[in-house]
Amino acid sequence: MLTDPVMLPRLTPLLSRIDDLGEHWRWHMVQLAVLGVGIKPVFTERMTFTEGKRIEFTHSPPAGVTEWAGAEGHYALADAEPDADGSPATHLEISLTLDVDLPLSRLAAPVVTRTMRATMDATGDRFAANLLRHLHARER
Repeated sequence: MLTDPVMLPRLTPLLSRIDDLGEHWRWHMVQLAVLGVGIKPVFTERMTFTEGKRIEFTHSPPAGVTEWAGAEGHYALADAEPDADGSPATHLEISLTLDVDLPLSRLAAPVVTRTMRATMDATGDRFAANLLRHLHARER
């Protein structure tokens, strides 16, 4: 389901939709308000899939297009120790860096950084809860 551009936005709170363009995906975020400035980022990512092991994404806007936001990161999957009852388990590692150019003074950077960090942390927690619920699984 992490390779499904329809399912991923259902699990990810800040993501409204993904357009599958083949090797590239265009990510559409929800409207965000940062210090009174409303933004609705849309950005293009080059997706690299290693079946059952890893998904990498890197910002790759189309030639001649300026995108004010982008992401870098990966999802890495590995077998984990089975549960006590013998049920199989998987370890999921997520790394995500979101870059956004905002029309704000550099003096606002500390507040923006704190706000975005808190927003991304909450998004990660909600993604994990949504994924576990979808899989009928529990966190260990």
